[in-house]
Amino acid sequence: MAAAGLPAIPPNLKAIQHYMKTATEHDKRDPIVAYYCRLYAMQKGMEIDMKSPDCRTFLVTMMDYLEKAKKELYEADAIQSEVVGQAHMENYALKVFLFADNEDRAARFNKNVVKSFYTAGMLFDVLTVFGELSEDIEKNKKYAKWKAAYIHRCLKNGETPIPGPMAEEGEEDLAAGGGSPQPGTSGMSTSGNMENSLYTPSSGSFAPPTTPQDPPQNAYQPPPQNAYQPPPQQPAPTQYNHPVVPNTWTPAPNPAGVQLTTEDFQKAMKLCKYASSALQYEDSKTAVDNLQKALQLLTTGHQS
Repeated sequence: MAAAGLPAIPPNLKAIQHYMKTATEHDKRDPIVAYYCRLYAMQKGMEIDMKSPDCRTFLVTMMDYLEKAKKELYEADAIQSEVVGQAHMENYALKVFLFADNEDRAARFNKNVVKSFYTAGMLFDVLTVFGELSEDIEKNKKYAKWKAAYIHRCLKNGETPIPGPMAEEGEEDLAAGGGSPQPGTSGMSTSGNMENSLYTPSSGSFAPPTTPQDPPQNAYQPPPQNAYQPPPQQPAPTQYNHPVVPNTWTPAPNPAGVQLTTEDFQKAMKLCKYASSALQYEDSKTAVDNLQKALQLLTTGHQS
């Protein structure tokens, strides 16, 4: 499914179509998730084919689309800071994963739980835009994709899936053509490549709980408790408004002689806040970038 303003996905880039579909499904639900799904799809597409004319046209259009989306989401911390963005995506992916895992362990097997496991696996893929995955996230990704394939195959064959992980926490092979995992083996029959394998998500969408539930006994665990936790949900782009400033407040004269508005001062304060937040997580690049933008705004009245 192509988003508004984007051409159809070329045949050579078929591998990214489910990431693009997931992005479209989240345009209204969570624009941050939609943005990073498209960013991952673009990066993946560039690795696959940048030479053929239709692929090159599609990817260039994608770049322009993402640049516009980034400007629209400028006020979001998860766009300003990669640290916050990574935490937002990781928390969301784990929320979807835990929803599917709880449904699986409760033996509530249906297309919805398959789609949730499958989507969680793709969202863990998307986390690679921030760098190499941690060991725990890598395990969760493999487990989610394996579970999606396993439950789908069982339902297709009229078999009852076995709830929860198997002998080695869900990393066993699936028997070729069978519904039950085989103990004593490792890896997945899908080889982690669900995009062209057993399951094609339906048009329906899952409805994970508002907040993550505690993981079941022996489930793969989320990041340590001291990991950064962003707000539970980012508002839609249209809600990223500047804070209301009392009419009685008047900006102080600018020593550089530039006439700055109340809005300019508010933007500068936000940039400094972003820089301070980045320093707490030792993200010097983001801190310097935001401080330079604040300085430019305060001395020239303009921001690049």
